[in-house]
Amino acid sequence: MKRLLLTLGMCVAVSVAFGQKKAVTEALKLAKDAKPNFEEARTKIKAALENAETMNDAKTWYTAGQIESIVIDGQIAQQILGKQPDEVTMYGALEKIYPYFEKAYVLDNQPDAKGKVKPKHTKDMQAILKADLPYYFNGAIYFWEKQDYKKALDFFNDYIKVADSDLMKDGVKPDAAAPVDSSYILSKYYAAIAAMQTKDHATAISTLLRASKQDYNQNDIYQYLAEEYKAIADTAEWEKTLGEGLAIFPKEPYYLLSLIQIYINTGRNDRAIDYINTAIQNDPANANLYEVAGVIYESGFQDIAKAEEYFKKAIEIDGQNAQTQSNLGRIYFNQAVNQLNLANDIQDVRKYNEEKTKANDLFKKAMPYFEKSLQLDSNAPETTEASEQEARDARIKETRVALRSIYYNLNMGDKLAEIEKQMGIE
Repeated sequence: MKRLLLTLGMCVAVSVAFGQKKAVTEALKLAKDAKPNFEEARTKIKAALENAETMNDAKTWYTAGQIESIVIDGQIAQQILGKQPDEVTMYGALEKIYPYFEKAYVLDNQPDAKGKVKPKHTKDMQAILKADLPYYFNGAIYFWEKQDYKKALDFFNDYIKVADSDLMKDGVKPDAAAPVDSSYILSKYYAAIAAMQTKDHATAISTLLRASKQDYNQNDIYQYLAEEYKAIADTAEWEKTLGEGLAIFPKEPYYLLSLIQIYINTGRNDRAIDYINTAIQNDPANANLYEVAGVIYESGFQDIAKAEEYFKKAIEIDGQNAQTQSNLGRIYFNQAVNQLNLANDIQDVRKYNEEKTKANDLFKKAMPYFEKSLQLDSNAPETTEASEQEARDARIKETRVALRSIYYNLNMGDKLAEIEKQMGIE
């Protein structure tokens, strides 16, 4: 009796296993039918994927991917017929294929009882993925245009993942003469841009680092990467990235000027000057570089003579920069104020007048630069950049204050009245 019960139990187990294998076949048939029932097909294959008797069978996972591929083929057929495909359905199915095939590939390449690997589905899966691969890129563009950058990022990453997968490379020998996969390159680049749009700095940094290893818009990538490190206040990586960018693109002012700013902010003025001199050698006609050097000598080294020299050179190259005009005016104005304070401490009238004359001479030197700066700022068109407009407004205010002092000390009544009117002083 015990032996009979055991035999019956074995029959039941075989029957259940056979039923699940049959369900796999039925699921594919439902998807391939003239009037496919994808909902039922997915229900059946889901049960097989979860059943212990079929979940470790490569065919089960392969069939699950096939069903999704058939969904996509149906939508592509609509496009061919000039009809509008259901993108949500198409790209939803596309997302599911590779995870199924990835699992199927692992199971398909397991050794049999004799230790031999005899894959049955790998080639077919490769063919399906090769046909569907461009649609990952299309899907990324679709979601990009809808400003769903997280989803666009997912599809760009899926394109890269599938293209780089062991499944796609199985049995394929590298061919140096093969055409470059431009979509693969673009996917890495735009994945990084999409990640930046999500404001997820960690993801943006990882995708930018990946994109930086290919020769496509590297200059942009390194600048974006530097800005990401700056945004999270990782000063070590920010500076390191700027240095790497400068080594690759020595003519790009962004890296050099950013490094110089870091060195100025951290009190490394010697290094800042070294970099600015290198920049000037690379671009001797760039007025901004001389202006920055002047600022470093003025504020970093308190070397007024050197600062004056560099500001003059900047104006010689570009006399239409309000900030540079103001900088040189400030050099003379500050000297004038110091000289005036010195004069005011002198009791002897003759000596006072001598020192006061020296102060006035310096006020006279400062005056045309401040007047030019005010003219340029006052006539400049409004800018949409809030920070730039704020800087301009602050400079106008400071320039008017300086000019009021100059006109007062030089007894220039008409100009004093005019500037006070501009300042709203009655």
